[in-house]
Amino acid sequence: MLTAEQTAIIKATVPLLETGGEALTTHFYKIMLGEHPEVRPLFNQAHQASGAQPRALANGVLMYARHIDNLGALGDLPAQIIQKHVALQVLPEHYPIVGGCLLRAIREVLGEEIATDAVIDAWAAAYGQLADILIGAEGAEYDRLASAPGGWRGARPFRVAQKVDESAEITSFHLEPVDGGPVVDFQPGQYLGLRLVIDGQEVRRNYSLSQAANGRSYRISVKREEGGLVSSHLHDQVKVGDVLDVFPPAGEFTLRDGTAPVVLISGGVGITPTLAMAEAALAEGREVRFLHYARNGDAHAFGSAIDHWANSYPQFRAFVAYEQGAVVEGEWPTALGRPAVAHLEDWLPTDRDCDAYLLGPKPFMAFVRKNLAQLGLPESRIHYEFFGPAEALD
Repeated sequence: MLTAEQTAIIKATVPLLETGGEALTTHFYKIMLGEHPEVRPLFNQAHQASGAQPRALANGVLMYARHIDNLGALGDLPAQIIQKHVALQVLPEHYPIVGGCLLRAIREVLGEEIATDAVIDAWAAAYGQLADILIGAEGAEYDRLASAPGGWRGARPFRVAQKVDESAEITSFHLEPVDGGPVVDFQPGQYLGLRLVIDGQEVRRNYSLSQAANGRSYRISVKREEGGLVSSHLHDQVKVGDVLDVFPPAGEFTLRDGTAPVVLISGGVGITPTLAMAEAALAEGREVRFLHYARNGDAHAFGSAIDHWANSYPQFRAFVAYEQGAVVEGEWPTALGRPAVAHLEDWLPTDRDCDAYLLGPKPFMAFVRKNLAQLGLPESRIHYEFFGPAEALD
């Protein structure tokens, strides 16, 4: 339990985190990943190199410090972290490593004059409080997944039953359990964790489930990223019949219950979770507006699925925009160009009584989120997957 004095110390460090939080978390990762190879598989090295992971952690630490005396103000952030941890199989034994390296980074970056023993003690107590919350919540989720029909704990071997090229850069992998048993259901929008060994090094990644739950198998769809270690391995090396270690489904970005129309807005490979959402919503009889942006026809994936839904469900309407190409009557795309306010005005339900789900590159989501709000959609009805505080998209 944090004392009043420790709480005051934590809140007093907020200005330091606002100006130097990313330097602190960058140093933290350098210490931890350099000295503790056992936790390296839990972290995406590409995100380290780009600075995305240190920025995300800095944002999270700042939010925690700001609201140390009112954790309810953190909103969905703890749930997002818990789900990411479950997908990667973060375990209680990892927390002391993280805590020790974080305290060391605070002292080494801020210096002993600022990071006094009292400051370090306060942050040790604050970290301990957070670790207890996360460990408890993650343990409960591991137990729930293990006890659910078709569920399991840890890694389970799945065989690649099919490998399907969906576009010039996206490939789907249909995965079936080697033991032949059922698989746990998931909520549309969730993702799977994979554990692979590439060039002798263990790596873990999350990939969105791109097909509604069926109790027998899963489908993930992976974009080949330029220089991407895991995506290149999956595209080039993994073949039908190969066996992959799979962690149970996880994720907080999910289709909400209800009867209101669903608007799914995606850019590039962000289309993958919206496919499962569309499939589930249509099965429930809900109206679906499907808005997708692709670079061109070669990069546009799942056009046949969109065609099928358009021909099979009168409540389904799709709009596809290409950045490059030409509009041909009766074919995709519906329009040309990047996301525009005019698209949203024309393609959303007129009365704006809908729930919108958006996923894609950060600038894409920032633009769409801002303009959905300006077009009258309440913030509570705009949903997106982004690891970090909402203001990072402003």
